[in-house]
Amino acid sequence: MHALFARMIDAFRPAEGPPPRTLLAFFRWCLSGAWGGLSIAALTSALSGAAEVASAMLLGAVVDAVAQGGDLAGHGALIAAFVAFFLIVRPAIMGLSTATANVIIGPNVLPLVLSRLHRWTLGQAVTFFDNDFAGRIAQKQMQTARAVTDVASEMVNTAAFALSAVLGSAVYLASVDGWGALALLVWLAAYVALIRFFLPRVRLLSAGRASARAMVSGQVVDTITNIKTVKLFASAAHEDSAALGAMETFRDRALDFGRLNTWFRLSLTLVAGILPVILVGGAILMWSRGAATTGDVAASGAIALRLAQMTGWVSMALMSIWGSIGEVEDGMATLSPPHALTDAPGALSLGRVRGEIAFDRVGFAYGRGAGGIEGLSLTVAPGERIGIVGASGAGKSTLVALLLRLYDVEKGAVRVDGHDVRAVTQESLRRNIGTVTQETAMFNRSARDNILYGRPDATEAEMIAAAQAAEAHEFILNLRDFAGRTGYDAHLGERGVKLSGGQRQRIALARAFLKDAPILVMDEATSALDSEVEALVQDALLRVMQGKTVLAIAHRLSTIAEMDRIVVMDDGRIVEQGRHAELLARGGLYARYWNRQSGGFLGTDDNAEEGAEKGAEAAE
Repeated sequence: MHALFARMIDAFRPAEGPPPRTLLAFFRWCLSGAWGGLSIAALTSALSGAAEVASAMLLGAVVDAVAQGGDLAGHGALIAAFVAFFLIVRPAIMGLSTATANVIIGPNVLPLVLSRLHRWTLGQAVTFFDNDFAGRIAQKQMQTARAVTDVASEMVNTAAFALSAVLGSAVYLASVDGWGALALLVWLAAYVALIRFFLPRVRLLSAGRASARAMVSGQVVDTITNIKTVKLFASAAHEDSAALGAMETFRDRALDFGRLNTWFRLSLTLVAGILPVILVGGAILMWSRGAATTGDVAASGAIALRLAQMTGWVSMALMSIWGSIGEVEDGMATLSPPHALTDAPGALSLGRVRGEIAFDRVGFAYGRGAGGIEGLSLTVAPGERIGIVGASGAGKSTLVALLLRLYDVEKGAVRVDGHDVRAVTQESLRRNIGTVTQETAMFNRSARDNILYGRPDATEAEMIAAAQAAEAHEFILNLRDFAGRTGYDAHLGERGVKLSGGQRQRIALARAFLKDAPILVMDEATSALDSEVEALVQDALLRVMQGKTVLAIAHRLSTIAEMDRIVVMDDGRIVEQGRHAELLARGGLYARYWNRQSGGFLGTDDNAEEGAEKGAEAAE
């Protein structure tokens, strides 16, 4: 039975289309594919509610039998039904209801919703993540998935149960006394009016509380992620103040919610107390007139007390539902925006490319009116190795970001093997490009997992060969983490915090080597290495570059002096290009850069020109 229930909802079924931005449609998107399982759970919950009414009816029948006096043996069938109901039928119904709630809903709905939100978030452009806290986004995903799950669970466990119990009670009371049923309906109307007054306010304050809670998480995660910077700049007090400010806002929102909750519970308790007075009083009145039996009074009292008790947990469940709806709305605002950068309809999936790259009059300024790249054209032949140099802000990293389609060009086009990168799938484009950046990205996973990220299906031997080529094998063998794992099994800490900058860069190089993509992009790929290790890695890089199209950004010009061509950028434009010796002989911007690095950062134009002349002579 449990295995059958567990399979009723596919917990990792992908959603169809993007998440809607209206509440009911968003719930349908989150829960699509789960309605069958939820319906089964709701049905068993409704049976549980009906069982509560049946309990009161059986109690009334037994009381009438006792009140009539005489030998109880004549009521054997009634007594047998009473015993069977309470020892077999009712426990079976309650057990079934519990099983459906805990096996169908509990383990399946949360991962179903969370996996859908996470997949959608992964598809967002990098600007989405640049504009928010990582911790806040993660908090919003979990908060929204949990809130949707809570709404589904409470609607099944509470709404179905309560509706069945109230309707069953009304039917029974109508059979005893129509006025009692009418009184129940009037009371129910007053109860619903009270709910309608409070719940929109609960929803609003819950959304504010959820937003404040997520901001606390974002602030704390941001501080912990940058803890070394906090300590190096002795800014613990500043970070504490920022965190306390976020926590104070959360506390204020929580207090607002708590005050409303208090008044809500007090009002409902008062309304709940009216019900037994009306129903029991009416039954006694009917009994005094001979229109109702003693059993009817007992059954009416049991129903009244049960409904009065139900109002407490139903009201709390409704508060939970509306509070969760507020949290869903808050999370929906953050997580459901459409993807800013998408594959075109019918986008081509690239196979392994030859590696020709063309920037055709490209313009890109990050949405601003000026800056970035303007009118840039550059063609790179398959297998050609290009060095890219320029001052900070010249547009070098923007150039490779456009090649990787992390952003879409605002003017012109970027092409790979003649295909506009906007007309091919992002996944297939990036599978053809290996990247190593100055800010190396490490996962808090094992060294093996981090290297295999380049090609997950690689063999152990291939993975070790890549590490050896990147001069990473020896230091990896000496790794040990807090859990005692060693070597390639040792975890590297969040963002590789347990490694030096040079070690992180070597693992990133190993990952790129293992990927073996036809295009290799290196953005200051060896900047964190010491001279001895860099010399060894450079030899490996020269071997890896064979047959690949290479774009290498470097401030240390010696690392690209042997490239087939060097492109010099300034203010978003290409101002020079040629081989190392040609550029030195020209005595332009590249020559001045070379002079400053080889001649001790000489700063005057005269010295720059003299250094360029010497460089040109040396090149000849």
